Amino acid sequence: MARLGMLVPSSNTVLEPATAALLLPESGVTTHVARIRVLRIADDASTQAQFTGETMADAAELLADAKVDLILWNGTAAAWLGFAQDEAIISAITARTGLPATTAVMALNARLAALGARRIGLVSPYVEAIEQQIVENYASSGITILSTARADRTENTSFAEITPETVAEMVREVAAQETLDAIMILCTNMAGAGVAASLTAELGVPVLDSVVVALEHCLEKLQAA
Repeated sequence: MARLGMLVPSSNTVLEPATAALLLPESGVTTHVARIRVLRIADDASTQAQFTGETMADAAELLADAKVDLILWNGTAAAWLGFAQDEAIISAITARTGLPATTAVMALNARLAALGARRIGLVSPYVEAIEQQIVENYASSGITILSTARADRTENTSFAEITPETVAEMVREVAAQETLDAIMILCTNMAGAGVAASLTAELGVPVLDSVVVALEHCLEKLQAA
């Protein structure tokens, strides 16, 4: 059995059950969780302070006690704080634990690269200021976010209250606005895992849910190890 260690936002209630539902017994992988304090996502300093490399490394050190094989930061903050944020977090985790590590945003970006996606849509629970930062961040890497749908929420617990049916309608709204290479459901506390595959088939566009893509990315890394 391989062990996947996941760093999870403390107020996230979607990620763990969604991952458990996706992880088939024959995968030979078990998941183990440490939490970091994340309560809200807004365009302010207190939000940014939740995602430091030191905080992540402290939590990762506890996961290392369980002799996990890979550590995943299963949050999407780097999508608006900048991709360098995740690079710094990975460096901090590896320096502290000696273990390989990755992140949900790195997984999404790897999938976009594999698809050759340059024109994408975005579904998120965030407010406009956060959404705009995400748009700008992806533009700096050569990816244009052409259409968006957001829920305009800041409390992380409220993200989980958005139903899968609402998430699906948001994805359809985004797909109707532009011809896209892919659509991201960007948030690991948003209930997109159960609808992403059916929406991909329905719309003819890859719908990339953060939880699904992060897990698939980690399974590939564990199998290659």
